[in-house]
Amino acid sequence: MGVADAIPEGGCVIDMSSIAPHNARDHAKRLGDRAISHLDAPVSGGPKGAAEANLAIMVGGDPGTFTRCEPFLELLGRPTLVGGHGAGQLAKLCNQIIVAVTIGAVSEALLLAASGGADPAAVRSALAGGFADGPILQSHGGRMLDRNFVPGGPIRMQIKDLDNILTTATNAGIKLPLASAVTDLFRTLGESGGSEYDHSALLLQLEKINGSARVGTAPDQLPDPD
Repeated sequence: MGVADAIPEGGCVIDMSSIAPHNARDHAKRLGDRAISHLDAPVSGGPKGAAEANLAIMVGGDPGTFTRCEPFLELLGRPTLVGGHGAGQLAKLCNQIIVAVTIGAVSEALLLAASGGADPAAVRSALAGGFADGPILQSHGGRMLDRNFVPGGPIRMQIKDLDNILTTATNAGIKLPLASAVTDLFRTLGESGGSEYDHSALLLQLEKINGSARVGTAPDQLPDPD
């Protein structure tokens, strides 16, 4: 679109979107051919992290460029150089594996609690502070208990990241069975009308698989249809 033509030699592009690592490497090469520096710097932490300037910022690129840009990135959160071009995007995919698989684990745990006769909200409280505790259990688990599936992070974006994860894994010659399994669950839910639901709505797909099993009695809160 001519954007690179407007950037002077010696400038730097900091790409904070979430894309495939090979795309980030391609961007870095093409910009480098024009004497323009590049960092891929995707983030994690959501709107809360952005508002509090406490985002986790995963950076790929040249160490000298990172040092030059680090003061600006620190205005947004905690930047960490994790490797060369594309490594920031690879780190974000690692983050998304943990997020997606953990959402699945929290969904299964709360569904087991409800189906086995325990109060799932009390179980979540009981787990607080233990090894199973964390942001996914607290934030997404709270959404599941409230049955609030208005996004947040929509399932279509989770599927995009998971597809990039599996493609990157294939290119690296490795298999990721947990990521593959949770991708199938997210994709099935997305294809059945849930693509704009919050990714905590993976619970709905597990409930569908299990028939009458359900977490909580509150009505489902869903995004308005287009």
